[in-house]
Amino acid sequence: MSSSVQDRTESIVRANHPDVKELAPGIRGRLMASSACGAINLCTAIADLSPRAQSSYHRHSFSEVVTPLKGPVVVSVEGRRYRLRPFESIHIPAGVVHTAYGESNVVAAVVHSAFASSSPTREFVAGRFPFQDLGCGSARPGDPEFVARRELVETYELNKGAFFRDLFASRYGSKGICGGYARFETGSSLPCHIHQYDESITIVEGSAICEVAGRRYILSDNDTALVPRGLPHRFLNESRGPMAMVWVYAGDEPERSLLRPTFCQGCESCSCRDKPGGHECICKAS
Repeated sequence: MSSSVQDRTESIVRANHPDVKELAPGIRGRLMASSACGAINLCTAIADLSPRAQSSYHRHSFSEVVTPLKGPVVVSVEGRRYRLRPFESIHIPAGVVHTAYGESNVVAAVVHSAFASSSPTREFVAGRFPFQDLGCGSARPGDPEFVARRELVETYELNKGAFFRDLFASRYGSKGICGGYARFETGSSLPCHIHQYDESITIVEGSAICEVAGRRYILSDNDTALVPRGLPHRFLNESRGPMAMVWVYAGDEPERSLLRPTFCQGCESCSCRDKPGGHECICKAS
């Protein structure tokens, strides 16, 4: 069965949209990319944590990744407590019990969460765990979580002036999602490209131009773009300062197929089709 990428189009979700839910006393969350805007196998959310506000212990039936945008934030996984600085991440596998809270007594924290499900749910868990303060350290051998620290994760220049860090992927234990942090110098961008799965991109610093199949948007201040699989797109920094993003793919490892600029300008198109075991997106001249 074949389907055109035009069956689903991009969705721009502003960070100040009014659909806010109280997840726990002092914790208010907004879904960004999710089933509500057509995402498949992927959800991202942003939560504001009042000082010392804490979620109850819970678990999911899918991978979750927590990345502080403003912090620091403490994440406790079965009693193992980690202190995360902004743009560090912790991957929590399916079925693993965890909770999070802002460390400061006076300053609110902001957290970006990514889930390998387009409609995430959680199961609350009552119980006590042995307390182990691991501070700014890494997970120990045998522990199921993975902590991505700034100084331990490789930074690579994916395109001139565009510096990337992969924070979570199947090689670090995540299933169904991968992603990381990228910082773009003034005037930099990535080439036009597609993915074989959906992507969520949240602009966490500066201002970005999002170009998708000839349509252009300006994003900033945690605005998020959902780009469905097979849609040609790229992000550009045309501002006078740096731009940064947190990106998440609904796949195990980062993957990009580069295209001519004319695809992102809307002059040429791509199509996707389902096939046994997955799907395939193909781009060719119109």
